[in-house]
Amino acid sequence: MNKALVVIFSAICLDAVGIGLVFPILPHLLEEVMHTPDIAHWIGIMTALYALMQFIFAPLLGALSDSYGRRPVLLISLAGAAVNYLIMAFAPQLWMLLLGRAIAGLTSANVSVAMAYITDVTPAEKRARRFGLFNAMFGAGFIIGPVLGGLLGDYWVRLPFIAAAVLNTCNLLMALFMLPESRTPERQPFMLAMLNPLRPLRRIFTMKGLIPIAVVFFILSATGEVYGTCWALWGSDAFGWNGLWIGLSLGAYGICQTLTQALLPGPITRWLGERGAVLFGIFSSCIALTMLAFVQQGWQVFVVMPLFALGGVGTPALQALATHKVDAASQGQLQGILASAVSLASIIAPLGFSSVYFVVQKAWPGAIWLSVIVVYAIAVPLVLLSTRGAKEEPRLSP
Repeated sequence: MNKALVVIFSAICLDAVGIGLVFPILPHLLEEVMHTPDIAHWIGIMTALYALMQFIFAPLLGALSDSYGRRPVLLISLAGAAVNYLIMAFAPQLWMLLLGRAIAGLTSANVSVAMAYITDVTPAEKRARRFGLFNAMFGAGFIIGPVLGGLLGDYWVRLPFIAAAVLNTCNLLMALFMLPESRTPERQPFMLAMLNPLRPLRRIFTMKGLIPIAVVFFILSATGEVYGTCWALWGSDAFGWNGLWIGLSLGAYGICQTLTQALLPGPITRWLGERGAVLFGIFSSCIALTMLAFVQQGWQVFVVMPLFALGGVGTPALQALATHKVDAASQGQLQGILASAVSLASIIAPLGFSSVYFVVQKAWPGAIWLSVIVVYAIAVPLVLLSTRGAKEEPRLSP
């Protein structure tokens, strides 16, 4: 693996550590600022705001990286992430927390640029495995981040945000001094039309092979948003978990996710094909969600984790399939389009799932996981239809 990929994967890992630091403690920070425990709706609003900013800026950053290079766009977004965490660390009022989440969503749109960077420097036959490693590095960050965040947050609720700002600054410095440019920029003039987040999405309708892939990304993203919205609330309500135990549960998932994404996407894609890998992931998720809905003790959650992690094995195959639909000069725009489809679902889903959780919170917190299975049940026929016409590449090598 070359130096550029080492820097990209390390940066993603550090970014995940920063996100994981604040993940277990965000509900407690909201309770402190709002002086009420009824914050489920606001968790949904903040998550949706984060996704809205991703939706607006992911295509823009992807297009800018095509025109001006991946490196400057990544550096600017990493600097913005450090500023966001500082705002969150010292925000005394709700509007400042909302501002911080908005900036976080804007800077997190750099994921589309990082994916385009990997595409630039990776042969087509190795992309599924490297996209899997990309996800694995993010999972590795979640092994350390949530546990550390839970520990720091139990000491002082704002300390994880300060730590996240420091980590993102280290991330920025590493990229500044070690990351080379991955492609020759086109140096196209900047157009105001690039500020329209819907403009890149119109291109989907001229790429018939990309439409089913974007539909599947939309569906899987919508179901995936329930965890970021409800996990910490559910752990606290169902088992009385403090920040440390929430962090430990996320760290355990990070271990399972890292191993799964590093080892299984290539073999499962070779075995089942791209569409089969997606359906395998959905089936695994539904079994795990059913078990989570009925667990009675906190330790049982950790038993479900390995099966839970299998739910993400189809995503790298979908990403690899999508990269074959456009030429090398448009990979940044492609990743921006896919990120926009994901973000569009992520705007809607947190509001819906947080509302469902608010309804079931006192009677049966675990019922939130059954609502995800309902979405999957509705979505499976659509997944079958939307991917039926998508041409699958020969089975990918590991």
